[in-house]
Amino acid sequence: MSAVLNLPLAAQRRLALLGTGTVGTAFVQRYASLQDRGVTLPSFSWLANSRTARACQQTPAQELAQANLAARGAVALQPWAEAEGLQRGDVVVDATASDEVANWHEQWLARGVHVVTANKLGQGAQLARAQAIADSGQQGAAHYGDSATVGAGLPLLSSLRALVAGGDRIHRVEGVLSGSLAWLFHQYDGQRPFSAWVREAAEAGYTEPDPRVDLSGEDVRRKLLILARASGIALRAEQVQVASLVPDALAALSPTDALGQLSVLDAPLQAYWQQAQEQAGCLRFVGGFDHDGAAVGLRVLPRDHPLAGGAQTDNRVAIHSDRYHAQPLLIQGPGAGADVTAAALLDDVLAIVRR
Repeated sequence: MSAVLNLPLAAQRRLALLGTGTVGTAFVQRYASLQDRGVTLPSFSWLANSRTARACQQTPAQELAQANLAARGAVALQPWAEAEGLQRGDVVVDATASDEVANWHEQWLARGVHVVTANKLGQGAQLARAQAIADSGQQGAAHYGDSATVGAGLPLLSSLRALVAGGDRIHRVEGVLSGSLAWLFHQYDGQRPFSAWVREAAEAGYTEPDPRVDLSGEDVRRKLLILARASGIALRAEQVQVASLVPDALAALSPTDALGQLSVLDAPLQAYWQQAQEQAGCLRFVGGFDHDGAAVGLRVLPRDHPLAGGAQTDNRVAIHSDRYHAQPLLIQGPGAGADVTAAALLDDVLAIVRR
């Protein structure tokens, strides 16, 4: 028998990472930490960003550093084309926010390549794509690890799927689903300009690279779609009503210019904060869905409301179902940050290779 066949199954698999930003970097760091502790992981085959793809001939950390030095402004590559060399049982980790990469999830799964993702666009955009991903996973006998897409690994998706599998019927789900917006509204006290808090959240890595994605409610829309579909509700994107915090003038700017014009948020948010004070409540950015539709937006909540608690980047989600009718099931925990997202990705990788 060959030496390869004597290796643990996880060691025979190969792993590829797409995305070398904050989450990708944290993933590589955690991968190395787990290896140092003796955890058996798939071999790190290659990693890529939009500018370059690198085989891991050195350590993944060294290759990641080189990938991040690749010249910007170069012709954008299609690094996912490297995945053509992956075989059934290998694992692709998508740490991007790319719609183009999300388009490939279905094809990889159909070929038997497992997909682990923090990219919400696979299951959090078009309903047809989400359904195709589910069908392709069954066709290729491959697994789709998506716990990092909502709640940074909190047991939200797994809880909903377990309830549905057990015969429960989900009636309504609502929650504070954006870790960045949770942090902002826990911090904002009406004294310091709201835009200053947004910049601080961006620098801490709590927001998307363009914080308008969070402030617009688009990030929460995607998460709602993922949660609804896991609940057995075939929600379409156009059924989600979103009340954006981003004025049209700010939305029209380039990402670089927008960062310099965030002060246009200050007066409207000051008015919202004053309204909350007058009602003896607090501001929370809430998303929710039921069988009739979904809505996302800023709300004034009583301070004893189930969604008013938590701290820092906590997500706080209430699940109403046949089983949890009189009182909702509450799930709470950190919902933003590269480290917790990377941990969720690696948890999914390990769950796949240990099956």
